[in-house]
Amino acid sequence: MATLSFTTLDVPASRLGSPNPLADLSRPHRAKAEAHFDPANATPEVRYSLASHVFGCLPYHVLDGFDRSTDARPLQVAVLENDRFRATFLLELGGRLWSLVHKPTGRELLYQPRVLHFVNIGICHAWFCGGVEWNVAVRGHAAYTCSPVFAAAVEHPRFGPGLRIWEWDRFRGLIWQVDFLLPDDSPALLARPRVVNTRNEGVPMYWWSNIAVHEAPGHRVLVPAEHAFQHDYDRNILRRPVPFQDDRDVSYPTNSPAAHDFFYDIPPDRRPWIACLDGEGAGLVHASTRRLLGRKLFVWGMGPGGRHWQRQLGGGPGKGYVELQGGLARTQAEYVPMPARARWAWMEAYSLMEADAAIAHGPDWPGAWGHVQRRLDEILPQAALDRLLEETADLADAPAGEVRSHGSGWGALERERRARDGEDDPVPPGLAFPEADDGPERPWHALLREGLLPCAPPGRAPKFWVTSPPWRKRLAEAVAAGRGDHWLAWLHLGVMAWREGDPAAAEEAWRTSLKREPSAWACRNLAVLAAHAGRTDEAAELGLRAAGLQPDCLPLQVECGQTLLEARRIDELTAWLAELPPAIADDPRIRLQAAWAAYHRDELDAAEAMLEHIRLATVREGRSPLTDLWFAIQAKRLAVAEGVPLDDALDQRVRETLTPPAYLDYRMG
Repeated sequence: MATLSFTTLDVPASRLGSPNPLADLSRPHRAKAEAHFDPANATPEVRYSLASHVFGCLPYHVLDGFDRSTDARPLQVAVLENDRFRATFLLELGGRLWSLVHKPTGRELLYQPRVLHFVNIGICHAWFCGGVEWNVAVRGHAAYTCSPVFAAAVEHPRFGPGLRIWEWDRFRGLIWQVDFLLPDDSPALLARPRVVNTRNEGVPMYWWSNIAVHEAPGHRVLVPAEHAFQHDYDRNILRRPVPFQDDRDVSYPTNSPAAHDFFYDIPPDRRPWIACLDGEGAGLVHASTRRLLGRKLFVWGMGPGGRHWQRQLGGGPGKGYVELQGGLARTQAEYVPMPARARWAWMEAYSLMEADAAIAHGPDWPGAWGHVQRRLDEILPQAALDRLLEETADLADAPAGEVRSHGSGWGALERERRARDGEDDPVPPGLAFPEADDGPERPWHALLREGLLPCAPPGRAPKFWVTSPPWRKRLAEAVAAGRGDHWLAWLHLGVMAWREGDPAAAEEAWRTSLKREPSAWACRNLAVLAAHAGRTDEAAELGLRAAGLQPDCLPLQVECGQTLLEARRIDELTAWLAELPPAIADDPRIRLQAAWAAYHRDELDAAEAMLEHIRLATVREGRSPLTDLWFAIQAKRLAVAEGVPLDDALDQRVRETLTPPAYLDYRMG
């Protein structure tokens, strides 16, 4: 009989750190999306998607305070099990399905790293690998993947106990939930996601369930398709054949030399599924009802950069993974238009696949995936999965039990705002969004109830950004009426204007904020705005002023040093670095800036020696700041030795002929 329990699990994990207090102004909201489809794929859906993307993580905070510690950390988990499977969920980390064990064989179907290490891959930067992650609303690893979600027990009269997780998405005004079931004798863990558009207008919709499975020689990924849209790190998306490309069978992940996404072009008359099987023909299979039509394979590749990423994420060498994914669209560069007030649901199944290894690994590709599909049809026919979706429709709105894990207070705040604005309550029955007793959104409740946003000392960092147009209108009206006309209100109005693609209004608001009362936060925002406009000297001056106003704020100091470096104010950067307290100067990002400063002073040996001791936890996926400096040092040495110009041609020659140390190499190509 199925059971559900709530307990804790000790997981070796690095520290996540505190949220970055600085608003994410890394790119203008209206910036152009960068995804290059070949002409044959530039469909209206693609053009819609490129126009619909959201850049940055506002209104969420950046999470970049993580480190490389390995302390055991007790995490709140839910455990759902029957006689066949035991599923474990990390409630504090996005509700991730962390483990799925097939009990009769003791086989773990999912990948977990030795140490839960955070890296800079998610929408809010922090992300970790392993298990199954639920990504919704905006392209990328979800904003709450490292945050608690709501969780409670549910009960279906026919299918028994289950687990529900849910949260309010602040990007699109969506509600998402997943109900998990393990009925007696079920051949699979069942996941029933539902997304609810709470708005009176259509929104671009995105969902990908991201599944980590073991990578090893001889493991093969099978899917019912002959072509895939292949995405590389030059942002090209090309339709190419599978499984063979350039005499390589890319259905075996260890045959890929570099990082790639393979978005499979499954014909509409075929069942959507994907499986990863070992040399004996056993492994995980993921199937769904037809709304979840997309399937993807991601590989880090066998190059030095990909192996380095695997070591960082896995907690050491020899423990790699690949990602199998299921999504609402063909590729992750696409959004699906979701009508106003729509509610979409589908069913996913996660199970053990045991196939004939000789056939599953045979040279006949249609024969290989066809054999696995016949086995899947025996385990769980498509018609049965479709019926399960219909038969559990009443579960989605059924009341849940006691809330055992609490997510954010945003849902409660938005419900109150809509009620005061005379709008209908968009929350379906069965979902609760309790108000937090002392959450960071409390000042915004005050704006609703008392008509003004409370002020705070300028030395205190804002803890909660709000950016949607109804909030901008309400705050602007309060300030215009003389209620709460202070530095903090104008700071928020500027962030709201920036998010809506109005940098002129943002600049005016932040300058007004400084007139009301000087703060590091407004200075910094103006510095970022100046940097985006190419006014590097102005950005440096404002950055220095911001850093001086809040000397204990590490993110401000990191940004200040980077601004000085980009303005090539090396003497000023050198003097500024010398005055930093050890707690700030020892941060790897600051130490990298110091190494670049040494490079610009032509102290190449010192720069390389400093680089040898930098272990940068916050490297962004697709970027390579450590090898960029290493190559720059080698190029400058060669330019002096050979008496040649230090130009792009020399840089290319160095990159093609020299190999950087593996511990520096995060290159994806």
